Amino acid sequence: MTEPKPILRTHGLRREFVTAKPLFGAAQVVRAVDGVDLEIAEGETFAIVGESGCGKSTLARLLVRLIAPTGGEVWYGGTNIADLDEGAMRALRRELQFIFQDPFSSLNPRMSVGALIEEPLGAHGIGTSQERKARVAELLTRVGLRPDHADRYPHEFSGGQRQRIGIARALASGPKVVIGDEPVSALDVSIQAQVVNILEDLKEEFGLTLVIIAHDLAVIRHMADRVAVMYLGEIVETGTADALFARPRHPYTEALLAAIPIARTGARRASAHIEGDLPNPIAPPSGCRFHTRCRYATEICRTDHPRLTGSGAGQVACHHSDTLALTGLADADTDRPAAAKARFALYRDAQARKAKETTEP
Repeated sequence: MTEPKPILRTHGLRREFVTAKPLFGAAQVVRAVDGVDLEIAEGETFAIVGESGCGKSTLARLLVRLIAPTGGEVWYGGTNIADLDEGAMRALRRELQFIFQDPFSSLNPRMSVGALIEEPLGAHGIGTSQERKARVAELLTRVGLRPDHADRYPHEFSGGQRQRIGIARALASGPKVVIGDEPVSALDVSIQAQVVNILEDLKEEFGLTLVIIAHDLAVIRHMADRVAVMYLGEIVETGTADALFARPRHPYTEALLAAIPIARTGARRASAHIEGDLPNPIAPPSGCRFHTRCRYATEICRTDHPRLTGSGAGQVACHHSDTLALTGLADADTDRPAAAKARFALYRDAQARKAKETTEP
């Protein structure tokens, strides 16, 4: 069976931010993304995880050139988008869309919902005025809202409804790749289930490639095909979701998995805590950047920087990955609790009924 071709890939991708010059001394450089190599296959759901401050949101913005890279390449199909001028990039954005973390601040409060969703269609010259309005009504229905909601304004909706509006807006131009920067982290748990299901349904319906940025590993376990773990601007491990959750190969991945609560009374997981905060990205540690917080660190970890090695199915940047026996998650530990399962089932039933009603005469 042939592997799907990568639709997005990066090579040596870097983004540096220069701090404001202090009264005394020189300005400093923050390495937010430092030499990232990734391949994202067409049609898959690819997740990028890590704790706050690791650079994952910056990486997401680099993938669609919302910010320009300091160095390296971002390839979409056969095009290096880092080299495109503004006109060519604007045209390409029809196929690359972004869902922002905060559904309120990403929507212009002075524009109606219909105008917000229709705006990408006008920007790319898609359809007539009547066709655009019909498309807006179709998209609102598809994300679980009513067509008459097009006349309302963002402040009249709940957080979950605003995120649905953001999803509809991202889908308006007919993209091939949608990148979500923590699209459900600002929502409560019951609404998260609905939005995750909407994203999965839309992926199947429109043949999308999804790139999801998150720190909630329980959500990622549910929806991702492959996962990349990011630490201090670098990718430290990649793999299929099943393999990475069951058999982590990097100590940082093990620690992230150990932080997932077990939804069973009295259940306890073996401790794999990491101590301290993320090091300063202005002056990252020498050698392995995780060695200052790693309980398995040896002298080579403090002096030699490990390279990301392995096949496309799974890669790791750790000197001791072949000798460490790290603890993953059993299937039972990642099962959704009964209440969450019930919410997902209710949502699926409601979607099936709605589809049946629209097809019946």
